[in-house]
Amino acid sequence: MAVEKFETALKKLEEVVNRLESGELSLDDSLKAFEEGVKMAAFCTKKLDEADKKVEILLKKKDGSFAKEPFRLEDD
Repeated sequence: MAVEKFETALKKLEEVVNRLESGELSLDDSLKAFEEGVKMAAFCTKKLDEADKKVEILLKKKDGSFAKEPFRLEDD
């Protein structure tokens, strides 16, 4: 896929959704748009998963040193 940035893919996905919701596309064009949207959604999901794996927080320990720990939501 030629898309390099999450933001670009998300914008394209929003455009696809708007085109599909307009109801003005033919069946063939709707299927093509849907396929494009699925690809954009998969790309965005992949990028979000990659970002999630990279996110770390530094926690200051009692002795003044720092330790890296994986980012966790409070609900986890």
